[in-house]
Amino acid sequence: MPFVRIDLSKQYSDDFGRQVGDIVYEAMRQNINLPENDKFQVITRHESNELVTPISYLGVEYSEGIIFIQIVLNEGRTTDLKKKFYKAVCDAVVEKLKVRPQDIVIHLIEVNKENWSFGNGEMQYGPKD
Repeated sequence: MPFVRIDLSKQYSDDFGRQVGDIVYEAMRQNINLPENDKFQVITRHESNELVTPISYLGVEYSEGIIFIQIVLNEGRTTDLKKKFYKAVCDAVVEKLKVRPQDIVIHLIEVNKENWSFGNGEMQYGPKD
């Protein structure tokens, strides 16, 4: 179960944020073996002063149109799968939503399966007592 947070400027519409979420979900389905209906996302639009970035970092120059995509997911995917996923998200957002590729920042946080509860105060993926 990946848990996706998408943070972007209020310059973008509510619908735009949902479109980014749909792109991320489809890229996860196609590139990192996400099961169907495993879509948990929080999409937050911010005032421009609430998204703090350098002008550039590692040779990438950012604009006020930056989009942060943070995904918490189970550990175990290969570096190659992650690279394909990053590229798939970036390419689709650029093509479909006309965002600069430099403004798409993706951050993965990998966790052990026992770090999830899907409700009822239970550890669905962890060891059973």
